[in-house]
Amino acid sequence: MKRIIRLIVLFGILGLMLFPIYWTAVTSFKTNLDIYKIPPQWIPLHPTGENYQAVLGSKSFMTYYLNNFIVAISATLLSMVVSVMAGYSLSRFKTKFSQTITLGILSVQMFPVVGLLLSIYIFFRSAHLLNTRIGLVLVLATMAMPFCIWLIKGFFDDIPRSIEESAEIDGCSRMGILTRIVVPLSKPGLLAIGLYTFMIAWDDFLFCLTLIITDTLRTLSVGISMRYLGDASFDWAQVTTVSIMGAIPMFFLFIFFNRYMIQGLTAGSVKG
Repeated sequence: MKRIIRLIVLFGILGLMLFPIYWTAVTSFKTNLDIYKIPPQWIPLHPTGENYQAVLGSKSFMTYYLNNFIVAISATLLSMVVSVMAGYSLSRFKTKFSQTITLGILSVQMFPVVGLLLSIYIFFRSAHLLNTRIGLVLVLATMAMPFCIWLIKGFFDDIPRSIEESAEIDGCSRMGILTRIVVPLSKPGLLAIGLYTFMIAWDDFLFCLTLIITDTLRTLSVGISMRYLGDASFDWAQVTTVSIMGAIPMFFLFIFFNRYMIQGLTAGSVKG
């Protein structure tokens, strides 16, 4: 009986979590007239693909979508490179301040993003990085780095130093040891920090809204709010369609890499 109750509770929670996704997907196949019908249509009686045709044929949507990929991939690569270098340095070059530095880097995560926005905006304005992709990539990569450095450091700490010492005796340089030995042995951690940064950059709204003014440089989340959400009325048919299109890359990333990400996050957090 207890097992049945647990299953009922489990499926109830699962249903509550998945219903918004189901409703968004179903709504994307309706017209705006069908969306506002009462009682609502839980399953579209006359599904249509017009919304997808309109969105895929929109030059603005394709621009936002491309910008999302450019920013997310660039931020991911930058974050991974810096995090690997910093994590390796903290793991191998121990000083009496190493633990303090690690905690200091990780403590940055405690500050709310909203509280940092004004300082970032003022700094970027003085550095002429406002309204540029480079500026947006820098800030998104930087926001992900504290957690990524801490996570990848945990993997590096678990690699025996004897392996590196043997490679050093064979004439391998420090950079060669890092790129040829340490990094390949830390693939789950690299995937974890890469996916973590990509998700943060892909879903970003606040930084793009604050730092980007030109419409052709905006990413998808801000583009949706600016183009499809009006002051008086919303085009819910296209909003839900764009939302589904924006979720597709994350869906496939989760399907193909979710095992590696869970492995990387759990192993790195335990080792760290």
